[in-house]
Amino acid sequence: MSSGMEKVRESTASKIISAGIDASKEKAKELKIYSGIDNVPSGTAPDDIIDGCMVLEGGGFRGVYTAGVLDYLMQNGINMRSTVGVSAGAMTGVNYVAGQIGRSARVNLRYRHESDYIGIGAIRKNDGIVGFDFVYNEIDKTEPLDKERFNDPSRQFVAVATNCLTGKEEYFDKADCSDIYQAVRASASLPFVSKMVDIDGKPYLDGGCACKIPYKWALEQGFEKIIVVKTRDDSYRKPTPKPQVSTVCDMTYRNYPEFARSLASSDENYNRECDELEELRQQGRVFVISPSQPVTVGRMESDMEKMGELYFLGYEDAKQSLEALKEYLAI
Repeated sequence: MSSGMEKVRESTASKIISAGIDASKEKAKELKIYSGIDNVPSGTAPDDIIDGCMVLEGGGFRGVYTAGVLDYLMQNGINMRSTVGVSAGAMTGVNYVAGQIGRSARVNLRYRHESDYIGIGAIRKNDGIVGFDFVYNEIDKTEPLDKERFNDPSRQFVAVATNCLTGKEEYFDKADCSDIYQAVRASASLPFVSKMVDIDGKPYLDGGCACKIPYKWALEQGFEKIIVVKTRDDSYRKPTPKPQVSTVCDMTYRNYPEFARSLASSDENYNRECDELEELRQQGRVFVISPSQPVTVGRMESDMEKMGELYFLGYEDAKQSLEALKEYLAI
């Protein structure tokens, strides 16, 4: 990576941290951990498997909504045979496939203000704003991932990352990927503030740069039952990108022109995905669970109470959707 790109990444990361973490230092001191952390459920999902696919959108810390949805569904035996996730959706999806109720929520609602997880420590140790070493090593010491269950071949897990050479999304299946955890790292490594992640000699970044909601993969795989969990309400659409966005992408990733092109058009692609999803829902082809009210939690949110409320909104939205979902799944 060129020195110019390194400087852009470090500068942008510092600005995000300043706006997100440093701007709320006083509040963080008071509420470094969500006050309702003890109300987050725990336990293990039942072994029953339902044929179909769970599709998980990303969105940074908006992913706590997804965690709430999945925790309630796991408690009620909704364990899909296949799970495909992008970015935060991939990280949350790991815990869903492992059947660990509450683990994803507790990680984010307890450790959000740990510098080695999100912040300067992560940048220094992992060349990105998310500290994956902390996720994979330190957190595993206090709340270990059930890798035996996660690796069970009866359940498929796929992480989506963007190939920086082609600008296209790629799908990494735990069954044949050389390192599925490295693929998850790539899937959740944000552009501008993260170093590219090497997988088998190729550079990758956030899957959302090319595909924010991977429902098309589920359709192409022939799944008849597809659940899509979004992290924005159904009316949300991204604003039209300003002309300078393309210029910034081109300048930052001038050695990766295809990636720059995908990144610059990602918001427009997202809006098309949302429109297509709505049509598929109307046709009864997919079942969508999305926030029942507008989401104000930011990608790098630091307000623990807002995050906790969003988690429980996901939990309640899943509860309200359960009977209709069972009808859709014919169970």
